[in-house]
Amino acid sequence: MAVEAEGVVRIYSFSFSLAVLLFSLVLHGGAAEQGFQQDVGTRTLLEDSSHKHELHCSRERSRAAWKVVEEYLMPFVEKQQFQLSKKCRLNPQNDMFREQEEHKIHVDVNDWKCGFCKKSFRAEKYLDKHVDNRHSNLINDSQGRCLADLCGALHCDQVIESKKPKGKCNPAAASRNRHLCESLADGCFPVSEGPKASRLHEFFLRQFCDAHTCSGGPKSFSKGGKKRTNVLWLASSILIILLLPLFYLLVYLHRREMKTVVKDFRRIGKGGRNKKAS
Repeated sequence: MAVEAEGVVRIYSFSFSLAVLLFSLVLHGGAAEQGFQQDVGTRTLLEDSSHKHELHCSRERSRAAWKVVEEYLMPFVEKQQFQLSKKCRLNPQNDMFREQEEHKIHVDVNDWKCGFCKKSFRAEKYLDKHVDNRHSNLINDSQGRCLADLCGALHCDQVIESKKPKGKCNPAAASRNRHLCESLADGCFPVSEGPKASRLHEFFLRQFCDAHTCSGGPKSFSKGGKKRTNVLWLASSILIILLLPLFYLLVYLHRREMKTVVKDFRRIGKGGRNKKAS
């Protein structure tokens, strides 16, 4: 009995080790998915910092604007199978930092890598400085390609973690942002282009524009956004599935052992009574 139980426990101990390993792999899976194959081709990368030119566009706010577009707009655009035109300012091609951002690899918590030259950095901000200094020639800063200019309409402050709490509502600013928001809806989803564009135009107004008010209107992103898989929840579920049989097995072995002990006590008690009777 004891040998059998010990063997089963060893088997499930091994299963537990595999589960822990799987948990670690799942946690790092998100980072692995961010790897890519270098496709720069025969392009010559300028490595001379003297070629750096001043930009009048915030990388941080442009990144926040793209995050909003990616999470709260594109899932619905893709669902409608609608193609954004090049004239639409929300088109990824109209983001001057897009190529650079796509060549930033987040390997681990404190490990970032430049996809152009493969240099590693401890934090994203250091990688940003490196890209600005060494790969500034890959920025297309033509007019109208700064997504940061659209932050007022897209509620970027909602996704910038370091942003201070919002102050008192400014009616003039809210009116300007609403006007910009409506112009984006008109430019990206012209109702004259058919039912899909009309539905997305209406969606854009509800998702982004209605919140530009000081009268307590609906909140931004009221239609929701991209559904994400909770990695921690997934890993925990896998662990529970693997360990639950072990738990029931231990309960079963414990109960069977207790029954054996009870039978032994009963046998001993009967033997004692028989001796007294004789």
